[in-house]
Amino acid sequence: MGDRELNLLLAVAEVGKLPQSKVTALSRFYETEPVGPVTQDNFFNAVLRLTTSLAASDLLAALQSIETSRFKRTRDIAWGPRRMDLDLLLYGDIICTDAALTLPHPRLHERRFVLQPLADIAPNLRHPALQRTITELLTALPATERVTPVKES
Repeated sequence: MGDRELNLLLAVAEVGKLPQSKVTALSRFYETEPVGPVTQDNFFNAVLRLTTSLAASDLLAALQSIETSRFKRTRDIAWGPRRMDLDLLLYGDIICTDAALTLPHPRLHERRFVLQPLADIAPNLRHPALQRTITELLTALPATERVTPVKES
């Protein structure tokens, strides 16, 4: 919601301010159709790589704090409109399934809007559970989901 490109830029800046952390790569921005049952405007999506010494659970908490404090996110409507949604997709080679955190993100391999920007910065990265590269996962997806690079001004 709002100025989608500006929101992404602000989110990257906020993530870059996290303690013991540094943004080391950023994908292009993509305009994507929403996934899920709620009718809403298209999203802007991007992926960044972060070098951090924060534990995965602490990083997730920090991302959720950015969503709520900087972008005033509320979780009233599942899959509903929001100014920002920061997901932790991967954390090294860690595979984790617990109530608070699932790594890799459970639907990462099914979503072109995630895989396309991830392929920009890490095409040869292997999914820790599936042992396939991001490029291989992206190539295997049906072309039903529209993911379009945002034109640079």
